[in-house]
Amino acid sequence: MTASAQRLDLITMGRIGVDLYPLQTGVPLAEVESFGKFLGGSAANVAVAAARLGRASAVITRTGDDPFGAYLHRALGEFGVDDRWVTPVAAYPTPVTFCEVFPPDDFPLYFYRLPKAPDLEIHPHELDLAAIAAARVFWVTGTGLSEEPSRTATLTALAHRARRGTTVFDLDWRPMFWRDPDAARPHYAEALRHATVAVGNLDECEIATGIREPHACAEALLAAGVELAVVKQGPKGVLAVHRDGRGADVPPVPVEVVNGLGAGDAFGGALCHGLLAGWDLERTVRFAGAAGALVASRLACSSAMPAEAEVAELLERAGDRP
Repeated sequence: MTASAQRLDLITMGRIGVDLYPLQTGVPLAEVESFGKFLGGSAANVAVAAARLGRASAVITRTGDDPFGAYLHRALGEFGVDDRWVTPVAAYPTPVTFCEVFPPDDFPLYFYRLPKAPDLEIHPHELDLAAIAAARVFWVTGTGLSEEPSRTATLTALAHRARRGTTVFDLDWRPMFWRDPDAARPHYAEALRHATVAVGNLDECEIATGIREPHACAEALLAAGVELAVVKQGPKGVLAVHRDGRGADVPPVPVEVVNGLGAGDAFGGALCHGLLAGWDLERTVRFAGAAGALVASRLACSSAMPAEAEVAELLERAGDRP
């Protein structure tokens, strides 16, 4: 992770793995007969989503030194994501994640990340801090705080960036990744002090702030240090509140849900795209919500990420201006 600094639109840091999705929907995992293999992991997927929208993106993460790791490198390249900071860990296998698909709202996940996921073996001394500081948007996740050395590396990167440009903390709460869930909040609070944007659903906001009501969550995130709080409310849409008083409360775009698992990552990549484009807050959130809806209407995550014209078309069909 010592490549020379280059100004990228987006650098994400965090989870990567192989998603194995059943090719039969509405079937329990024990009865599934065939699977599709896809690049997965929230940080990787956000980078893919932004690349699909024309943004120069890269991801900082680690894989196993195995065939699945080689597959992820190839997939990142095919999606146009810079993989210079994706390095192997010989001691641990590349993680795989299985899911069950029961539309419209039941998508259980089964993570295979033991004894430890390579993406939690990111060390502070390996970071290209100059590139992190130079990126127009830097994106980190809550999962990266769950274990060392990733926790220290994540906080080191945030502290060095020192709130330059746009620094996004994706709250990304996965309780199975924490040995002691009660220990999460202090680490989340430290990350929020270095971030300019916080993004999370109500469960994630509650972990970060102790509050669940959407408007109160947003205010608590602002009080914790960010300038923009984005609260995803599921079927009620998305609430975004800026420290300067601007706000947007945007309903969801209706689609027939096939697999809701990649919607949040598509939302994240599209949110970065709108912020980079300098759009007003409501347009940005509407666009991000539509991008998430499009992916929810498709089976995969990474390969389902939409181009800008597809999002604009969905918004037009829904009677909204892109």
